[in-house]
Amino acid sequence: MADFYQTGLVATFHRLGALDLERLEGDLREFNEHRPIALVLPTTPKELDSPSLKGILENVRKIEYLNEIVVTLGRTDDPAQFERARKLFGVLPQRHRIVWASGPRFLELYRLLETNDLSAGEDGKGRSAWTAYGYILARDESKVIGLHDCDIVNHSREMVGRLFYPVASPHIDYAFCKGYYARVTDRMHGRVTRLFVTPLVRSLIKLFGYLPFLVYLDSFRYALAGEFSMIAELARINRIPSDWGLEVETLAEVYRNYSMRRICQAEICDTYEHKHQPLSAEDPKTGLMKMAIDIAKSVLRNLAVESIVLSESGLRTLVINYQRTAKDALKCYSDDADINGLAFDYHLETVMVEAFTRAIQIAGKEFMEDPLYSPLIPSWNRVTSAVPDFLARLEEAVEADNKD
Repeated sequence: MADFYQTGLVATFHRLGALDLERLEGDLREFNEHRPIALVLPTTPKELDSPSLKGILENVRKIEYLNEIVVTLGRTDDPAQFERARKLFGVLPQRHRIVWASGPRFLELYRLLETNDLSAGEDGKGRSAWTAYGYILARDESKVIGLHDCDIVNHSREMVGRLFYPVASPHIDYAFCKGYYARVTDRMHGRVTRLFVTPLVRSLIKLFGYLPFLVYLDSFRYALAGEFSMIAELARINRIPSDWGLEVETLAEVYRNYSMRRICQAEICDTYEHKHQPLSAEDPKTGLMKMAIDIAKSVLRNLAVESIVLSESGLRTLVINYQRTAKDALKCYSDDADINGLAFDYHLETVMVEAFTRAIQIAGKEFMEDPLYSPLIPSWNRVTSAVPDFLARLEEAVEADNKD
C-alpha cells in the first residue's frame, strides 16, 4: 500500500487498499456514456511481434468502456508492415483504426503542411501521437483521450482504468492526469528520471529560486512517464515536440493552458517494466544521451518562456551544481537499495551521472547557439486555421488506408 502524502502543486492519487477492478471498470463504463473515451497506442514495426504487445492486446480487448482505440504505426513505409498491424490489432472488439503515420497518404498530408509553412516534425512518437489526436478530433466523438506505450511488460487493465478515471469522471473532473509508478525489479530503473531530470530541476531551483514552473515539474513523481490522459480540448490546443522532450514539453503545455487545480497525477500500478534504452554515452544522437539532451533543451526553452535570463556563466554553474546534486542523490539511492536488498552498481550509476553532465553541456551550447529552435509541432488549432479542411482530409486518409 502506498502512502497518501500530498506533495507539490498537483493533486496526487495513490493506490490505497486492495484493487476492486469490477468497481473501477463499472464506474468507467458509466463515465463513457457521458464522456466517451479514446485510447491511443503508438507503435513501431519492432513492437508488433513482441510479447509485451501481445499481453497488452489480451488486456485491452477485455476493456468494455473504451469508445475507440487509435493505433498509430510509424517508422515504416512498407505496406506489409501496415497489413501486419491491421491483422494483429484486428482481434480488438472495440471500434479501432490503424493510423499509418508514415504511409504514403500521410506523407502527402505532411507535405501539404510544409507548403503552408508548418511542419509535423520527424517520424517518431511525438508525430504519431499528434496524428492520432488529429484523427480523434476529426471524428469529434471521444471527449477523453489517453495514451500509453506498446512495450509495457507488465500491462494490466487496472493501469488503463486508473489512468483514465480522474479525467473521465464527471465528479472529480480533472483536465489532465499523469500516470506514475515505481520502476523497480531486482534493482532500481528509471535512470533518466532519477539521475537526470530530478537533479536537473532541483539544481535549477537552487539557481533561480522556487519558480512556479520548476516547482510544478518537481511535483511529478515520474515526470517522464509515457502514460497520461486528458480532455480532448487539450489535444486541440497543446503543442507537442517530435523529439525525446515529449513528456516534459507536454507538462509545460498543460501548465500554460490549464489551472493547477485541474492537473493531477495517479499511481496506476505497483511496479512498471518496459524496454530499457542503452546509454550511448559517446554518441549524443542516440540512446539515453539523445533523450537527456532533448529534455534539457526543452527545460531551458521553457525557462526562457518564463522570462528567465540564461547566460553562459549561468549554464556553467548549472552543470557543476547538477553534478553535485546528482552524486549526492546517488548515496540516497544506494542506501535505499541496500535496505531493500536490491542490486545497485554505484560505479555504473556514477558513469551515467557523468554522461548526463555532458548532455547538459551539449544542450546548453546548442540552446545558446540557436535559442529560437523548437521541435514543437503546431497545435491543431493553428493547423485548421491554415488549412481549414485538414482534419477532414486526415480522417479520409485513415479510413482509406483501413478500407484498402
